[in-house]
Amino acid sequence: MKKNIAIIMGGYSSEYKISLKSGNVVYDSLDKGKYNAYRVHIFKNKWVYVDDSDKELSIDKNDFSVTINSEKITFDCVFNAIHGSPGEDGFMQAYFKLLVIPQTSCGMYQAALTFNKRDLLATLKPHGIKTAESYYLNLGDTIDKNTIVAKVGLPCFVKANKAGSSFGISKVYKKEDLQTAIDNSFKEDNEIIIEQFLDGVEVSVGVISFKGETKVLPITEIVSENDFFDYQAKYEGKSQEITPARISEDYEQKTRTVAKRIYETLGMKGFSRSEFIFKNDEPYLLEVNTVPGLTNESILPQQAAEAGISMMDLFDNAIQEALKN
Repeated sequence: MKKNIAIIMGGYSSEYKISLKSGNVVYDSLDKGKYNAYRVHIFKNKWVYVDDSDKELSIDKNDFSVTINSEKITFDCVFNAIHGSPGEDGFMQAYFKLLVIPQTSCGMYQAALTFNKRDLLATLKPHGIKTAESYYLNLGDTIDKNTIVAKVGLPCFVKANKAGSSFGISKVYKKEDLQTAIDNSFKEDNEIIIEQFLDGVEVSVGVISFKGETKVLPITEIVSENDFFDYQAKYEGKSQEITPARISEDYEQKTRTVAKRIYETLGMKGFSRSEFIFKNDEPYLLEVNTVPGLTNESILPQQAAEAGISMMDLFDNAIQEALKN
């Protein structure tokens, strides 16, 4: 009997358009002989099932069901394709846990932790994970530019603490430009992190639960045409994403080891994609994404393809792992 799969997409953040693209790729890629797939748009003002003619039907939030032609449809599993809040920060994970509905991403705690860059880096530091020097600011704090520069140096990155897809991030070269960058980050979140600039090779590596085991995918080297791997570089073709990465065997082994250690230390499941920059021949962690882009152009599907895993198999495995757990 075919399983009913809800593919949730959209979300409450600036990433919602990217999420809709990812969700539709999942919808198109799932084996229709094995699954009944349902697109579900999650927005602040509505949760709706969207059929192939773009007709919308409201989702009953009491049990996450939808009534179609007088028939109540419930779901065997939820495929989470929401980048940002509420799909990547733990809220949807907690909701589905309460309803006892399996879902494909990591658990509530892991999602909340990885979405908070400051908490993630602080949690991993005792486990030997190297990170850039950083300075924290909350909305309303006194901003001492001299102290910030003394701590992280210039150039530096000013980032929204809880945001993705490079929203709310700026590279700052001059102390006089710090305030503008800080104001930009506060548009995305009321907490920010200011980080030391690391000048080295940037790589991204996917780690997934695959057929019951932790699998590290081939590494991608990121070469941005812009000043850093910003929104344009990620989504508008202003970068080269080279898989497998043009790095030494030593760099590759170090990255694979650290990425797997992070995944297992945090008790992850589902997809993850970790970003690193090499400094002094060691990988320094930038962030961990738990609902990475899932389009044909996205990094994690590129890595899966290099490993011989098709989109259909990648998504099918995610569902099977969720159902098993």
